[in-house]
Amino acid sequence: MEVLVYLVPLALLLGLTGLVAFLWSLKSGQYDDLDGAAWRAILDDDKLPPSPPRKR
Repeated sequence: MEVLVYLVPLALLLGLTGLVAFLWSLKSGQYDDLDGAAWRAILDDDKLPPSPPRKR
């Protein structure tokens, strides 16, 4: 039971750290354009280089 003296504050500290990181990401605009990022991943506009001619 003595281990709870260490685990409870550690759990609270980790939870608070996660909350602070989430609030920071909201403030910095990480979640502003969710649809744009999804479409950029799907629509690949890069052209592939031409393949070399095959030898027969």
